[in-house]
Amino acid sequence: MYIYNVTVKVDHAIVKDWVHWLKTEHIPEVIGTGCFSTATVLELLENVDEEGATFAVQYKTGKLEDYKRYLADFAPGLRKKGLDKWGERFIAFRTLMKIVD
Repeated sequence: MYIYNVTVKVDHAIVKDWVHWLKTEHIPEVIGTGCFSTATVLELLENVDEEGATFAVQYKTGKLEDYKRYLADFAPGLRKKGLDKWGERFIAFRTLMKIVD
């Protein structure tokens, strides 16, 4: 199992609206690609700063090929939608991890 982790720092002024958008629009679109089975949203509670709140969104997939397909076919358009809506009021850092059992 693989986790595509997106860590996002969000301007405090838009946190409430951004989280609503994330849960009602963005995550359903990502899951709707068929590349991931689930998504979990986490909020960082330590090392919080004045610049913004930090969240991690973890998308799970059983196949590395599905992750690669997401990056090639869907990620650019979905990232653009987020930038068009929120501009530079957030910054995202993405990583791929493998669950070790």
